Amino acid sequence: MTDLSRRRLLTGAGLAVGAGAAAGAGLVRLAQPEPVHAAAPGGPVPFHGPHQAGIATPVQDRLHFAALDLGTDSPAKVAGLLREWTAAAVRMTAAQEVGGGATGPELAPPDDTGEALGLPASRLTLTVGFGPSFFEKLKLPAPDRLKELPRFPADKLDPARSGGDVCVQACADDPQVAVHAVRNLVRLAFGTASVRWSQLGFGKTSSTTPDAQTPRNLFGFKDGTRNIAGTDEAALDAHVWVGEEGPEWLRGGSYLVARRIRMHIETWDRTSLKEQEDIFGRTKREGAPYGAAREHDPVPLEKLPADSHVRLSHPDALGGVTILRRGYSFTDGSDGLGRLEAGLFFLAYQRDPEKGFIPIQRALAARDPLNEYIQHVGSGIWACPGGVTPGSFWGEGLFS
Repeated sequence: MTDLSRRRLLTGAGLAVGAGAAAGAGLVRLAQPEPVHAAAPGGPVPFHGPHQAGIATPVQDRLHFAALDLGTDSPAKVAGLLREWTAAAVRMTAAQEVGGGATGPELAPPDDTGEALGLPASRLTLTVGFGPSFFEKLKLPAPDRLKELPRFPADKLDPARSGGDVCVQACADDPQVAVHAVRNLVRLAFGTASVRWSQLGFGKTSSTTPDAQTPRNLFGFKDGTRNIAGTDEAALDAHVWVGEEGPEWLRGGSYLVARRIRMHIETWDRTSLKEQEDIFGRTKREGAPYGAAREHDPVPLEKLPADSHVRLSHPDALGGVTILRRGYSFTDGSDGLGRLEAGLFFLAYQRDPEKGFIPIQRALAARDPLNEYIQHVGSGIWACPGGVTPGSFWGEGLFS
């Protein structure tokens, strides 16, 4: 949407003035925008349910991810923040303003920052998770399977872009809607938590809707061909959702691993097509595995190079290890040497990291020739609680 069209939208029906005066202040309040119907383009994704939205949900076009550190060791204070966050998330995912909205007493900041006024929900989802340090600071029992990731060969992790007590993943089809959501949650956290690092993403690199066209990463190859479908309940139960093995507050939730992967695209762009395809074990245009004709044909592993990316990470080569991928491309300017600071912000959800991301990354870190062209520079792991029922809040059972 152009700036002009957005300004017209903001000055039109989306800013209709309410009939009543603001209580106690004598000010006119903006009318709350009605939620867009779910069937309409850019409509809302239901917030409440057995699982958090933003995991198996059809992947949106844009991402704003933030990791925050707590500034308190009080479980009661953190529970209060999560209650506020949940109330705000319910409204923002329905295209409504936070709290009292973008107006109020002249000498006080408005409750909502206002940059999403008049915009549709754009399929906004908000997903939260708690890192190992969250439980250490609050002296709460951590899930048995939530542990810091091991160090993998060739990792060059930046501590300033890794870890975090709490993570917030905002996905939407409009980047302004996603940024607005994180901005308002961060503002509500003032005095309790602050941003440690954040990442914007565009151009989804994996899909939970396999009937749609498979997206491509910045190397130009289709990514996520064999990802779990968001409608495959059996696969989700087996590989993504935490079951009876987890604490009650985590059941129906998942473990999230995030990796910021720098891609040396200038070097890649000077590599021959044959070498590129040999590295992946798939053709670049069609995405077909070697020895097959179409992208979704069964993968004949024996016909792929022994160290190809697809062969090393394929479930059939790892005893059935499967994760749900939900990644995005990023570009963050240049590195000062004329090279783009670009790559993949990799997001993986799984029921158990020891049976998901960790064995996959061990196999890739040991032998994958793609390592010549990429480097893992940021990392984090979080336990994402199960879904929220009306009147509850994110992770409430943890504080009961």
